[in-house]
Amino acid sequence: MLDARVSPALVLGIESSCDETGVALVQSTPGQAVPQLLAHALFSQIEMHQAYGGVVPELASRDHIRRVLPLTREVLQQAGKALSEVDVVAFTRGPGLAGALLVGSGVACALGAALGKPVLGVHHLEGHLLSPFLSADPPQFPFVALLVSGGHTQLMQVDGVGRYTLLGETIDDAAGEAFDKSAKLLGLPYPGGPGLSKLATQGDAQAFKLPRPLLHSGNLDFSFAGLKTAVLTQSQKLGADLQARKADLAASTQAAIVEVLVKKSMLALTQTGAKRLVVAGGVGANRELRAQLDAQCAKLGVRVHYPEMHLCTDNGAMIALAAAMRLQAGVQSASLDYSFEVKPRWPLAQIGV
Repeated sequence: MLDARVSPALVLGIESSCDETGVALVQSTPGQAVPQLLAHALFSQIEMHQAYGGVVPELASRDHIRRVLPLTREVLQQAGKALSEVDVVAFTRGPGLAGALLVGSGVACALGAALGKPVLGVHHLEGHLLSPFLSADPPQFPFVALLVSGGHTQLMQVDGVGRYTLLGETIDDAAGEAFDKSAKLLGLPYPGGPGLSKLATQGDAQAFKLPRPLLHSGNLDFSFAGLKTAVLTQSQKLGADLQARKADLAASTQAAIVEVLVKKSMLALTQTGAKRLVVAGGVGANRELRAQLDAQCAKLGVRVHYPEMHLCTDNGAMIALAAAMRLQAGVQSASLDYSFEVKPRWPLAQIGV
């Protein structure tokens, strides 16, 4: 076992949960509050999956196999480090696509075994949750976290590394899925979310009255399936006029999603009394969401923190960071068990310490 609290640790992180292959090196040093990102590299499979309108798991897995070692060599070269200097090899254990996870975990465990170094499986969402610590304005514990990543929309109370309390989550479609599915209904190419957000800048957010599911429920749960259905109904009503009104419908859809996320986040802050909000995950890059959260948090006297834009998507840096922070906090030890078990379904609230 390796204890990063008493000695420097060079952590190699590998992310392969879905359609991005990410590798990074993070240095953890005694006395340093936040581990330092030395280098990271990322390959997105978007272009490959566009032809199919979504992620094809088998193709994703095969491409991870092709990319992970060249990216590892690239990161080592960027950092000026040799593979033999790596102290811990971290990888995404879950959640995610089973085959894709097995590629990253298999490579990580093979490297660990070959080097005689320990490995550590990381929760993908914990990586997102802690990624703002790599920003120019890192948060401090405790805080409320809004996790909006792919199929996950959750509000968490975060009291420290590994100390997470679920406050609310989606009961059907997540915010990211609402963006992507609505975009597909509007005829936008994969991945639809960023395209819808870009198109929304040209439209009128008040043009269509779309539902805000669970907005006044009084709890912190989310539901976006009804919104997707409303977008479908509205697009069918427009018929031949859809092309001319597409930007307005995109803007109205984004407005509905953002309003729910912002109001639920403000309610979570009020209920917990927290003075910091962390926003993480791909949807956290949405500029309208950031603008409205900034404005509302300013009214409450709350600090809001985001990952750097290039670290909002899935990446190896967040995996290496999460591993280094768990080691540094003493909540987990790296292991010489190279069985590379993965967990395609793994609730963050059950991560344990």
